[in-house]
Amino acid sequence: MRLSLAFVAAVLIATPLAAQQVTADPALAAEIDKRTAAIADKVTAWRHDIHQHPELGYAEKRTAGIVAAHLRALGIEVQENVGGIPGVVGILKGAKPGPTVALRADMDALPVTELVDVPFKSTVRTVYNGQETGVMHACGHDMHTAILMGTAEVLAGLRDRLPGTVKFLFQPAEEVPPKGGAGPMIEAGVMKGVDGVFGLHVGPGPLGAMHYRAGAISASADGWRIIVHGRQGHGAMPANTVDPIVVSAEIVTALQTIVSRSLDLSVAPAVVTVGAIHGGLRENIIPDSVWMIGTIRAFDAKARTTIHERMKRIAENIAAAHGATADVIVDIGYPSSVNNDGMVAKFSPTLKRVAGAAGANEGDVTMAGEDFSKFSALAPGFFFNLSVTPPGLDPKTVASNHSPLFQGDDRALAVGVRAMSNMAMDFLRSGGAPKLTQ
Repeated sequence: MRLSLAFVAAVLIATPLAAQQVTADPALAAEIDKRTAAIADKVTAWRHDIHQHPELGYAEKRTAGIVAAHLRALGIEVQENVGGIPGVVGILKGAKPGPTVALRADMDALPVTELVDVPFKSTVRTVYNGQETGVMHACGHDMHTAILMGTAEVLAGLRDRLPGTVKFLFQPAEEVPPKGGAGPMIEAGVMKGVDGVFGLHVGPGPLGAMHYRAGAISASADGWRIIVHGRQGHGAMPANTVDPIVVSAEIVTALQTIVSRSLDLSVAPAVVTVGAIHGGLRENIIPDSVWMIGTIRAFDAKARTTIHERMKRIAENIAAAHGATADVIVDIGYPSSVNNDGMVAKFSPTLKRVAGAAGANEGDVTMAGEDFSKFSALAPGFFFNLSVTPPGLDPKTVASNHSPLFQGDDRALAVGVRAMSNMAMDFLRSGGAPKLTQ
């Protein structure tokens, strides 16, 4: 069932009068398949190299350098450090006039210690939020980057048949809300003149299958931080202190009632998660303060506001009841990503042709957040999912994105290249995004 209008009340998208189907070009599709097969080993090698050398958001200098060098070698116009961050934009101008399509990939990794035993396993270490941790492409952005690099090579080889322009957007810091990497790149002008934008995300599912949906596809994503201030003292004499750990424990428990008791979940789902909590240094000292951080996911604007208000009231009042204080900071992050109805109607047949027996079907909405939403707010967008679970593993029980056990099968890379290449060509050949009603 489609999501209710309340899910997307903040995003106004006109409904297409009629889907303008793209006429298939079997010869062109065969040429894309041929060129994809010819570079399959290169795409896999890029993915392995990027996976083995992951970089956190805003620090993707090595990855950006690899991308920029590859695009230049293809004769594509390259812009680096776009938005004052390691963003890379490639501009491929076709031999014929036509619309402009943008293809986006994110490049950043996560502060996760990899537990998958593969030859290209990451051993990179860093300090994040004051704690030592590994760095891993646990969300599959290494695959996204390699896929778009391969797509650039395929389309560059078809330059004489391109009726328009392709912009390749290699974005840093998707995993760093609330600012993220899309915002600074957009402020630098990357979406000027863009008539439509496509993106993909890998995840669990039967290898090579693809999923999409019209309308809202991901939740808004806000970050939050609560600092509880107590009074430090001896752990054996708690009466002489104000214990911020006990206060924080009550706050964590009470936060769980926001979604279950303050929201009408028949309108839209929502999530409030505590992602980290820290306080104290040793067993016999009650600390002066405790901090906790987490994320808020929602589709409904009213629910989003309610969560912010309830979180502040809960934390401050529980703290006050114990003689403590609480600072509550909510960072407004990514809006909900919304696929343009007309784009999905017009170009989902392209995905079905590419997917073949693996299948491309309408999927479910996800509570994950995506700053692709910022790109698709400025031009008709189509974001879809590519399944990458290795054969022999159950997609229903396999480790999900952000897990140290997340795995992506290299054989999905070629599917991604073919999908993005065909989507771009079909967009340009058909005159761009479908015309919409007033």
